[in-house]
Amino acid sequence: MNELTGKFREVLTSVLPITCIVLLLHFTVSPLEANMLYAFLIGSALVIIGLTIFLFGIDQGLEPIGHGIGNAITQSNSYAVLVTVSLILGFFISCAEPDIHILAKQVDSVTSGQFKKDLMVFAVSVGIGTMMTLGMLRILRNIRLKFVFTCAYALIFLLSLFSSPDFLAIAFDASGATTGAITVPFMLALAAGVSTMKKDSKLSEADSFGLVGISSAGAIFGVLIAGLFLEGEKLNGSLPEAEITHGNLLEAYGSKLFHIAWESFLTLLPIIIAYIIFQVFFFKDRKREVIDIFRGLVLTFLGLVVFLLGVNGGFMEVGTQLGIRLASMDSNIPVLLIALLLGLTTVLAEPAVHVLTYQVEDVTGGSVKRNLVLIFLSVAVGLSIFMSALRILIPSIQLWMYLLPGFGLAVILAYFIPDLFVGMAYDTGGVASGPMTATFSLAFVQGVAAQVPTADVVVDGFGMIAIVAMMPILAIELLGALYQAKSRKASDSALNE
Repeated sequence: MNELTGKFREVLTSVLPITCIVLLLHFTVSPLEANMLYAFLIGSALVIIGLTIFLFGIDQGLEPIGHGIGNAITQSNSYAVLVTVSLILGFFISCAEPDIHILAKQVDSVTSGQFKKDLMVFAVSVGIGTMMTLGMLRILRNIRLKFVFTCAYALIFLLSLFSSPDFLAIAFDASGATTGAITVPFMLALAAGVSTMKKDSKLSEADSFGLVGISSAGAIFGVLIAGLFLEGEKLNGSLPEAEITHGNLLEAYGSKLFHIAWESFLTLLPIIIAYIIFQVFFFKDRKREVIDIFRGLVLTFLGLVVFLLGVNGGFMEVGTQLGIRLASMDSNIPVLLIALLLGLTTVLAEPAVHVLTYQVEDVTGGSVKRNLVLIFLSVAVGLSIFMSALRILIPSIQLWMYLLPGFGLAVILAYFIPDLFVGMAYDTGGVASGPMTATFSLAFVQGVAAQVPTADVVVDGFGMIAIVAMMPILAIELLGALYQAKSRKASDSALNE
């Protein structure tokens, strides 16, 4: 019960800042229709309840499965088993990620079906499965992370030369959205399971990080390659009309319940099947452990249904409407201020961010304080959403002008900091772009793009998650450089004494 209460507090602080911002805007500069406000408040409550149950279920179900599978495939001493299992698990874990379904639905809706939801989920999942497999092989073969990321982003750069700006924005957004509430804990558990089984590796602690970052690059590959097969046609579209301005709220939520429940069951089904197979042939868990894991999976399912119902029932539509109304004002200052405020508050409240900051403090023996990490991340994500809004308002600023120097600098910095911080940095990009970013913040930015006459809803409306995924990488790498400098100074002082 204490653990469930802790999860509730984490999620409450995650959603509450956005709710307060919306209410503040509603009672000041951007009043909402009554139905839309009520739908948002109901959606916020459902998001809080659903995400609490979901995260609690993941701790009870998905994490033990991931750790156990990681141990099992390492003990098999067979690369064929590792490659096969990693490809299959990577594909289905990505398919089960709610954030990518939310993003893919937005892409489908905004492009009027030109880039269909199922195609995007499939392309991203294939890319994730492939890169996750390479990430697992990297751990076993002790290949330095900086070399992997250098090769991966060099290939992404080459692919981007043949891709249109709209696919580039969606591809990098997919990279951040795929590393969400299911994939991050499962991949971290999987990496930990493999790295702890290595007999003689001083880098086993560092190997627990990096798999999420490597896998997220697969999402970029998947979308860019899919774009090449779509005959390079330009994606055009507009935001769909709001559904909740009028009508019965109970019907609006009730009509979505069965469809969301069925989709949630299908996304979790492969994980359930994988656990049953491994339980029969490898795990041999006791009856009590099996019951605990299946209870965790049931809670994960229930939480996922409630969470997605809240998101689709009104939470995101209000984000879009606020973006439209603030962008329609005579001054650009309000929309830029709210964009900055959204970034500063939401990242501090992301549950996964708090987990990561505790990890950084523990691994560095307290040399890098978690409060310092939180400040760096807060500023980084605040600037990210601010930069996204600025890019929409100023047509001459293109997405590649952020991503090319940003990721290029991230790759270069990886050669000058400890390997531990390289893995942490790239994993942080996925952690920072969590449920709040993939839902409300993205919807807000798309609303701004829809209102600005010089903006393209597809090209400019997407790309925000990409910037949010990039900036924390640079922030943590900068912290790594500070940590290294501090360690050298301490060792020099000890030698002088």
